[in-house]
Amino acid sequence: MADDRSDDVPETFARIRDEFLELSQEDRLLLLLDFSRELPELPERFASAPELLERVEECQAPVRAFTEVDEAGIVHFYASAPPEAPTTRGFAAILAEGLAGLTAAQVLALPDDYPFTLGLTEAVSPLRLRGMSGMLTRTKRQVSEQLAI
Repeated sequence: MADDRSDDVPETFARIRDEFLELSQEDRLLLLLDFSRELPELPERFASAPELLERVEECQAPVRAFTEVDEAGIVHFYASAPPEAPTTRGFAAILAEGLAGLTAAQVLALPDDYPFTLGLTEAVSPLRLRGMSGMLTRTKRQVSEQLAI
């Protein structure tokens, strides 16, 4: 069952969470691997200049991410993670899918504990869950910084 603190999430995040919670622990890992294959490629401006993306220090794998708010106030999330880090890639892909089309206000309202509501606490290490939390924390910080400009 989902954590009560995360009941108020945007539709895509709720759907993703529900997909995980409907599965056994083993199948949740398989779903996470499926997500890892769906992480979008970086746009050329980031692929050719990876230093524009911020290193996610909480992740064991070399993950880099950047979130931008466009002129319409819509958030765009970009991340790179190596193929040999499927768990981390899966978490990044979940964020990419969930954040797509959200406004800055919706992103800032996301519960910080969302990664822990996917039912993966027994399937992956706490360190890996902290990695996803780190991505979400950075996303929210980057959005806040851009709104302050």
